[in-house]
Amino acid sequence: MIFLDGSLGHVLIERSKKKSAGTWSAQFLLKDSHLISEIYDEYIEAGSDIITTNTYSTIPSYLSKAGLEGEMLTLIRRAGELAKNSALKYEGKIKIAGSIPPLDESYRPDLVHNLEQSLEVYEVLIKELNPFVDIYLCETISSVEETKNVLESLKRFNSDKPVWLSWSLEDFNSNKLRSGEGIKAAFLEAEQYNPDAYLFNCTDPDSISKGLIELQKLTDKKIGAYPNVFSVPLGWTLDNNIKNQVRDLSKDAFVEYCMEWKKIGASIFGGCCGIGPDFIKPMTEKLRNISN
Repeated sequence: MIFLDGSLGHVLIERSKKKSAGTWSAQFLLKDSHLISEIYDEYIEAGSDIITTNTYSTIPSYLSKAGLEGEMLTLIRRAGELAKNSALKYEGKIKIAGSIPPLDESYRPDLVHNLEQSLEVYEVLIKELNPFVDIYLCETISSVEETKNVLESLKRFNSDKPVWLSWSLEDFNSNKLRSGEGIKAAFLEAEQYNPDAYLFNCTDPDSISKGLIELQKLTDKKIGAYPNVFSVPLGWTLDNNIKNQVRDLSKDAFVEYCMEWKKIGASIFGGCCGIGPDFIKPMTEKLRNISN
């Protein structure tokens, strides 16, 4: 089993009481970066084997909101250094996943960039993260087109590091991507690029359960999941007035879902938005205990 960390942006926002709009988690690379390191330590102490770079919003669509497009390389490198420094304290026991996010809003397949635009941004992100990361983690991928864009970018610009692909599914017990496309269609597109693992993230846990049942029939590769704690209405963006809806996901329920996913065949577990170290700790303890 492999244990990821959990939410970074949400935990940073909650603890700092800063605004979530605008540059989102990238704002902490400019100021208060010590909070990122502190949260990494908490995840590692909670049992995480992998920590994820704070690069989900170090991309033009976020940085442009504060006129920071010119700082993209600096912020990516800063994010990589922070993760690397945290991992080094644990003598090789901790790996680093380089976060490769959607290039506009999350959960919005209608805003996915074309391949040429995607290659331009992903090239910078992939190459700048390369000195710091052990794995590239493509997160919150919402459509077949976005699947192709990110994997084609990694095919061109990744040196030789493992690639994990994580899709986001529709909420409310669905086994379809946010685009409405099926998991099998996305899988068949992805398999042309031969990623090393498949996951679902930032998604309703019930949808994940349904998705994993389908996914485990399609592949013998590692599969896994890291859910969030809210659902998003149609048209949601980070900066508009549409409110997401927090679901009632307790720590105990999160652990039970992870145990269910293990029975289905998952071997990678973690958390996304709203899942902090206090969720990760009981999950890693429970799953490690039942495997011993």
